Amino acid sequence: MVETYARPRFGEPREPKNRINPGSRLARLLDLVAVSHARAALFLIVCGLVLFLPGFFNIPPIDRDEARFAQATKQMVESGDFVDIRFQDDVRYKKPVGIYWLQAVAVETASALGLPRAEVRIWLYRIPSLIGAIGAVLLTYWTALAFVTRRGAILAGLIMCSSVLLGVEARLAKTDAMLLLTVVAAMGAMARVYLSWQRGEDPVRPPWSWPAIFWTALAGGILLKGPLILVFVALTIISLAILDRSAAWLWRLRPVWGLMWLLVLVLPWFVAIFWRAGDTFFTTSVGGDMLAKFAAQESHGAPPGFYLLLFWVTFWPGAALAGMAAPAVWRARREPGAQYLLAWLVPSWIMFELVMTKLPHYVLPLYPAIAILTVGALERRVLSRSWLMRGAAWWFVIPAGASVLVVVGAIALTRQPVFLAWPFIAAALIFGLFAWWLYEDGRAERSLLNAVVSAMFLAVAVYGIVLPSLTPLFPSPEIARALRNVVCAGPKAAAAGFHEPSLVFMTGTSTLLTDGSGAADFLGQGSCRFALVEGRSERGFAARAEAIGLRYNVAARIDGYNFSQGKAISIAIFRSEGTE
Repeated sequence: MVETYARPRFGEPREPKNRINPGSRLARLLDLVAVSHARAALFLIVCGLVLFLPGFFNIPPIDRDEARFAQATKQMVESGDFVDIRFQDDVRYKKPVGIYWLQAVAVETASALGLPRAEVRIWLYRIPSLIGAIGAVLLTYWTALAFVTRRGAILAGLIMCSSVLLGVEARLAKTDAMLLLTVVAAMGAMARVYLSWQRGEDPVRPPWSWPAIFWTALAGGILLKGPLILVFVALTIISLAILDRSAAWLWRLRPVWGLMWLLVLVLPWFVAIFWRAGDTFFTTSVGGDMLAKFAAQESHGAPPGFYLLLFWVTFWPGAALAGMAAPAVWRARREPGAQYLLAWLVPSWIMFELVMTKLPHYVLPLYPAIAILTVGALERRVLSRSWLMRGAAWWFVIPAGASVLVVVGAIALTRQPVFLAWPFIAAALIFGLFAWWLYEDGRAERSLLNAVVSAMFLAVAVYGIVLPSLTPLFPSPEIARALRNVVCAGPKAAAAGFHEPSLVFMTGTSTLLTDGSGAADFLGQGSCRFALVEGRSERGFAARAEAIGLRYNVAARIDGYNFSQGKAISIAIFRSEGTE
């Protein structure tokens, strides 16, 4: 196939003289938004909202990490103590304070605007993750501009925006979407400094903007998740220094002033928490959490190759093109742009594969590098024409498999076929099929755009309709709703057998987590008290109630499924006699 413009090298972006229009309406839309940076940014924001908002407001708190983060933030707001981090009476020193501050700002702002019961609305705690996800997409676009054309940068942003893993993290009140934002900002700024050095540019007055972005992003990443962001940056720098046999370009990052600025941003809270808790935070966060991941922590161990296997799902729909781009990327590995992106990607990926503890989101900060490398190969039209082209079928396989899974799951859990989701599932399948059938090397862009549209419809079906309908998976909101409907004022609760963080978040910080015997003792200590007793703890509750002469009634019984433990549960809400 004849090329209409010279292949740009990685790290030397330029606009094509004659644009290739695959004849698709989606491609023409891309032509329209690629006219300016403002249009491109607005387009990516709209796509981000379409992909991330379904289910954002109505999926209940997810156990366990999201509910733990939200509850710790809730206690900060309740106590007014924005230094210490606690879950009920226990310290929670696994991560620094950054995400809790961001979540607290969202909750406090909503309360000030008059939103009722803002402290138990989980979507408020998710706002920083939504901002982080969309910000990371925009920063992927900004970073990609150093390597590919504006049109290619939009495609890189779309690949990140539609990836399954980022879609999940955008809906969870955790650190990972915001951490991604800081990593992409730091790596994008460092890329510009490195490529400027590679091109031999030696400005009389090097710009301050890139170092400012770099060091500020590092500070933000440290406050969010400790030294992890430094690992990504350090491995990239070491790899480039070995390959180039020089690291002279690092002086362009103004390390002396930058390190001083970083310390100004991060030291105040670290000094405050040391003053409050001594070295407990540091030993727990670094030793008990970060270093412990080199062993199989919390039953999350997996062998090397786990992330590579999971990549084909978590990076969908970009995974299919990434596979086709891999041979060309390897051939271009010594070009400055590809070398930088591979230095960002490969050493950290190997490290995560070797670490025993494995969770899908650990490799999320590496996905922007894959997206940009993939688009670089797409723009140069060097995607593989070998058996790897069969990977185009993956654009249809994932929506087909996900559709079957969610429909069967909904029927099994609720006995309802969720017909409302079916039109969106059908649309996702149709666009996924188009992406597969229409694929050819010269028009890969068209297939990718169809796959992104498929991802949008799939997001509406899965997150917006099916997941919120699976009420048995979320017993905590049902329990909290039952307690809100009681007649007495200020109900107090004790839980036996079901101790998930979402229950504490929904029913109140003072909720007592105990066993069946302790729940009976709690119920006998006064009126307007409720014991939330899971079926396996009822025998202990009944025996203790009989021993102390407790008279009680069953207010309600809630059946559900504790997916954190993988077992069905039945929770009885007992109230002391005379309590309504």
